Amino acid sequence: MLTLEKLRIEQGDFRLTADWSVPEGSITAIVGPSGGGKSTLLSVIGGYFAATAGRIIWQAADIGALPPGRRPVSTLFQDNNLFPHLTVAQNVGLALRPDLRLTEEEKTQVEAALAEVGLAGFGARKPGTLSGGQASRAALARVLLQSRPIILLDEPFSALGPALRREMLGLVAEKLWGRTVLMVTHDPSDAREIAQRLVMIDSGVASVPVPIVEAFDQPSPALAGYLGQK
Repeated sequence: MLTLEKLRIEQGDFRLTADWSVPEGSITAIVGPSGGGKSTLLSVIGGYFAATAGRIIWQAADIGALPPGRRPVSTLFQDNNLFPHLTVAQNVGLALRPDLRLTEEEKTQVEAALAEVGLAGFGARKPGTLSGGQASRAALARVLLQSRPIILLDEPFSALGPALRREMLGLVAEKLWGRTVLMVTHDPSDAREIAQRLVMIDSGVASVPVPIVEAFDQPSPALAGYLGQK
C-alpha cells in the first residue's frame, strides 16, 4: 500500500495537503485545474521536491527521506526525458546502468524491453527521428526495465492525438499491470480508460481517492465544477 500520511507541501504562496492511501497494484488518476499541484504532488512522491511535513509510506516503510534514485519509484514525464545525443537503446539502457557499460545480457534485456513496447529494431535510432508515439514507447520501455513498483505518470501522452493516447494508455494498463500507478491527466476520458480510483485536487487539497465509477456518476462539487457540470 502507498500512503500519504498528513502530507503537506508548501512553496511560497502554494499549499497542498494529502492524507490517504491507495492499494498496491492499483491505477489512480489525479485530476484538477492547472496550477493546482498535480505535478508537484508527483514530484514530492518521486523525491524531486521535499514535503514540508508528513510521511510517504510504502509497504510500512517511510521513503520520504530517500533520494530519488533510492525510492521504489519511476516517473514518466510529459517530455519523455529522452537524451537526444544517445540512441534509443542507450536511453533505455540508462535504466540498468547510468554509465551505459552494459553487459551482453543487459543489452539483450534492453532489446527485449523495446520489443515489448513495439520498438524492435529501433535501438540504433536517435530520439529526434522518432514520432511522438514512438518516443513515448521508448520512455515506457525504460520504465519497464527499472522494475520499480510505483510508477508516476506526469501527463506523458498529453501531446498525442486521441487514438495514439488511447493506444498508449492501453499499453500502460497491460505492461504496468500489478504496479502501483499514479497518473496525472487533464482528460477525464483517460481516467475512465484505465484507472480504478480518482483523486481530485482543488483549493489546496488532494482529496481521498474515490472509485472511478462513483467519482463520475456522483461527482463531488469540485469535480462537477471541473467537468463543467452544474
